[in-house]
Amino acid sequence: MSNISIIGTGNMARTIGTRAVAGGNTVEVMGRDQAKAADLAKALGGGTTTGEWGTAPAGDIVIVALLYDGVVPVVAEYVDALAGKVIVDISNPFNSTFDGLAHREETSIAQEVAKVAPVGASVVKAFNTVFRHVLEKGRPDVFIAGDDAQAKASVEAFIETLGLRPLDVGGLRMAHWLEGAGLVTVGLANHGVGNLDFALSITELPV
Repeated sequence: MSNISIIGTGNMARTIGTRAVAGGNTVEVMGRDQAKAADLAKALGGGTTTGEWGTAPAGDIVIVALLYDGVVPVVAEYVDALAGKVIVDISNPFNSTFDGLAHREETSIAQEVAKVAPVGASVVKAFNTVFRHVLEKGRPDVFIAGDDAQAKASVEAFIETLGLRPLDVGGLRMAHWLEGAGLVTVGLANHGVGNLDFALSITELPV
């Protein structure tokens, strides 16, 4: 089992936290609004604790469950408090019309996080291709990207405790394309599928 800290108190923080507790992981919640963080910790149960904003997270894996434009500033704010941690970015930087990415170059929020993260921290992109309610109720594949093999292995082990299958897509540069895949899910929801009740997955041919 894993020792997890979640920065954020929104819907994805709640959903990942719920599955994490159910999977037997140790969970800590951190939020700017201490009362909201405490309320979420109480709702999650399972011994979930509340950490003080800006202090070193208790978890070895730190899931930054924030809107994309808040992720890099918060990691920069925490800075050395995240030294030695595995930082997981789950965000999707969609533009206002949901037909492109907010950044105009071949980068990703995860890559930008890596630029401001302290020495010794590792960054992994994960969970961004799964709609929240599918993550809550289904068993979707979870695609991950990162440069540190040990960090990815720890995130994969955590994802498995959620009853889900982690699939490694490669180095952190692939986070850009995972964000593009997140955009594809929105396009499918609006057009080819016509609803939000699905997730991208891998189908393997029988041996």
